Amino acid sequence: MLISEIFYSVQGEGILTGVPSVFIRTSGCNLRCRWCDTPYASWHPEGEEMTPALIMESFRAFPAARHAVLTGGEPMIARGIHELAYGLRAAGFHITIETAGTVEPGGIACDLASLSPKLKHSTPMPGEIDSGWVERHEQRRLRPDILSSWLKHCPEYQMKFVVAEEGDIEEITALIAETDAAIPPHRVLLMPEGRSVEELAARSVWLVEVCKARGFRYCRRLHIDLFGNRRGT
Repeated sequence: MLISEIFYSVQGEGILTGVPSVFIRTSGCNLRCRWCDTPYASWHPEGEEMTPALIMESFRAFPAARHAVLTGGEPMIARGIHELAYGLRAAGFHITIETAGTVEPGGIACDLASLSPKLKHSTPMPGEIDSGWVERHEQRRLRPDILSSWLKHCPEYQMKFVVAEEGDIEEITALIAETDAAIPPHRVLLMPEGRSVEELAARSVWLVEVCKARGFRYCRRLHIDLFGNRRGT
């Protein structure tokens, strides 16, 4: 599989924020989010071909780690991802899978499904990428049926949404209603869109108020606070 990077850091987002984790970032994505902060793993995939066994071997450098995060790009389209997840489980790691929820889980080993459905504002504007990708992204970005499969497959989950403006909240509410599962508000995480401390701060105050009003969880981006928007963090 094509691997963009493997690094040891603390989880920056979601219910495991702050937990030391090994991140395996696969390269390649079936979407093209216009605000993507890892274009080297999506818009312009790059990396090194590695086998699951070789990836597991790299974990020797992080002896204290007990959590592994499969991320991307879109890790669920990576060749060998099921084999890698099985190996991580056999080795005793807690496995988080960070996915847009557009690909069926297919029985993959997973302890926390971090599902990040993409809202309308994720679709590239005409001229940002060729029209074929704009159409494909819009067709693929939301799959309520596949999200429902993930909720059944992995009872421990979080629904993590990137929020750019207040109008996004109604889109989130409608999507939750489309799934065939009762999703409690505390499983819904709202994260401000932004790649800098300043951008995140500009959206955080009103977003916190939305969370307070609806019972959702506010999701910070700890790695941006600590390290800025750079690789390996």
